[in-house]
Amino acid sequence: MAGKRRTRAAKPKGEDLAMPSKWRLQHGPVGEPMREADPETGLPVVHRRTVDTLGQMLANGTITQEMHDAGAVFRRQFRVAALDQLRAMPLIRIPGGSGDSLTDRQVAAREQVAHAMMALGGFESAAGSCAWHVVGLECSVREWALRQGWGGRSVGHAQAQGMLVAALGVLAAAYGLVPTQRAA
Repeated sequence: MAGKRRTRAAKPKGEDLAMPSKWRLQHGPVGEPMREADPETGLPVVHRRTVDTLGQMLANGTITQEMHDAGAVFRRQFRVAALDQLRAMPLIRIPGGSGDSLTDRQVAAREQVAHAMMALGGFESAAGSCAWHVVGLECSVREWALRQGWGGRSVGHAQAQGMLVAALGVLAAAYGLVPTQRAA
């Protein structure tokens, strides 16, 4: 009686660290690697840039450069205002911490975000909700449409993208990036 040969299981290939992981690639496109020098150490490093929603829409011709710039301004103000969901530990719990809740810069940025939201029709409007979640919190349009939607109801992806385009057009006019005659 002949014994069966044992076949060796193929070793899984090690992950190529020069390439984005499978998990990262399923969350959107990644740009080509760029070689740069690390500003602190001077050592060569490779950076891969992810393409955000506004960058994809600009590349597809869905939005204009002014709309993209308006979204970038809103996103920058949103970050400075510290309105994102990720929070740091309060300094009041650290010995010697001041516990000051907001800086003057954060307060000014929050006022600017509030003015932008009022230009979009308020926080409860479709354009305001879309700008808050997609541009500010950097959710995908599809994720916002399915989870948040508007008025508690989910909306189709095409309609959600249209709401985002409209919101960016209003923001571009509100920030003075587009003459008001052309925006209307």
